Amino acid sequence: MSEGPGEEYDEELHGSEEQLEQARAGSFGSDGLRRGRVPQDRRPPARVDGAARAGTAGAAAEAQDEEDARYAQVVAAVLERNPEHRIHPTLERVREACALLGDPQLAYRVVHVAGTNGKTSTTRMVERLVREHDLRTGLFTSPHLSEITERIAIDGEPVSRAAFVRAYDDVEPVVAIVDERAAERGEPRLSFFEVLTLMAFAAFADAPVDVAVIETGLGGTWDTTNVVRPDVAVITPVSMDHETWLGSTIEEIAAQKAGIVKHGATVVLGRQEEEASAVLLAKAAAERVTVVREGADFGVEQRTLAVGGQLVSLRTRGGLYTDVLLPLHGAHQADNAATALAAAEALLALPGGTLPPGLVEAAFADVTSPGRLEVLRTSPTIIADSAHNPAGAQALAAAIAEAFTLSRLVGVVAVAGDKDVDGVLAALEPVLAEVVVTRSSSPRSMEAAELGEIAEGVFGEDRVHVVDRLDQALTTAVDLAESDSGVGGGLGGSGAGVLVAGSVVLAGDVRTLLARPGRRG
Repeated sequence: MSEGPGEEYDEELHGSEEQLEQARAGSFGSDGLRRGRVPQDRRPPARVDGAARAGTAGAAAEAQDEEDARYAQVVAAVLERNPEHRIHPTLERVREACALLGDPQLAYRVVHVAGTNGKTSTTRMVERLVREHDLRTGLFTSPHLSEITERIAIDGEPVSRAAFVRAYDDVEPVVAIVDERAAERGEPRLSFFEVLTLMAFAAFADAPVDVAVIETGLGGTWDTTNVVRPDVAVITPVSMDHETWLGSTIEEIAAQKAGIVKHGATVVLGRQEEEASAVLLAKAAAERVTVVREGADFGVEQRTLAVGGQLVSLRTRGGLYTDVLLPLHGAHQADNAATALAAAEALLALPGGTLPPGLVEAAFADVTSPGRLEVLRTSPTIIADSAHNPAGAQALAAAIAEAFTLSRLVGVVAVAGDKDVDGVLAALEPVLAEVVVTRSSSPRSMEAAELGEIAEGVFGEDRVHVVDRLDQALTTAVDLAESDSGVGGGLGGSGAGVLVAGSVVLAGDVRTLLARPGRRG
């Protein structure tokens, strides 16, 4: 959710030492079948004596160790750079790097997605719709939950560690040149997110992909990804977040998001507050682009609860898509689906035409959004969500109330110190019987004791528990949830429940704690 619920890139994008260790611990992906090679399982068995077999196994283990060590070096080299929130407001260094690489970002069609709330889920949905049309896709999202390779996906699968290293090796010489030139001008070297973005551009061109669906990191105007030339620019709902970097009013933040609107693109606008809408439409008029707006041109006609999600009927300029299964919870995710469908239709359909209904249904049925209202365990039900701003937390609370009938829900909450902590807690308070405040592995996570003091002002002293360690906080929450709920229930059933929310890093931490690997869809 925070996605519905405000998924915007912040401290979580850079990560922590714990996330670095998680990145090192992930598994390699498979390259599949390579052209010109006979699949190993179809070759006739060879006679191998014991010594040779042992030698082969030893060599393979040594090679694997070398690959793991190189991957760890690359991850460390990327993470040691400045996080993206240390903004140097210029795209010149990235443009310079892209030019030296041969402008890989211009080698494929692009759907560019910005916004405060819902942009990661929307990005994933657009990619899945495009992929269902037999087009090769690149997907660039942030932040990651478990391993840094999740951010760059090709055909719906995160790149392997080996491919991540190859992408870094491809761009590293150019990064070194740009860093040196920047130093001569007295400017900082390329940041963590700038290098990752260059790696994604290069990996997509090398694949090659037909369409890249690219999520902004922070804002839009000065965001590293804003060197692309989008065929479709999508702006999901804009709300207050990252005021330190984007501005202190909705209008100022919307102006930053509007930076991705460029002449030649079709602009798809999710539902916006009036102040944001005025800014976005003014930019669209200045760029003389076609605008498709939620409410006026597309939207959710109907939705009903279903097992594992909801059935939605979505209206676009092309027509009406009825009874589409969306395996995600909440009205905000239905809105995200409508926005994604409008974007895919703008990219792929003939003017005024629709996409094949069967392909649309198949794509949405396969959509996943890890860390967004994700059920990690049952008996008791443990749900993780990335909501970390008030708008995201409000969408989360509404979805919980609608989709779950738990008799007693206890929260585990950790929030970054620079967020609207009071607003997040106030939004969650109506659905939580009690709250256990803790901290995530992010260095910017508010101390549990300080968060506890704020929470007492929202929940009252008797409903707040302070536990420094996440594992102990989770245990405490489970005990509290089960203490007065009878038998713990499952999804949609009555009984005990625990909701973990307040931070993208926290959602990733609890997924790791409960051994839930990252997924893409």
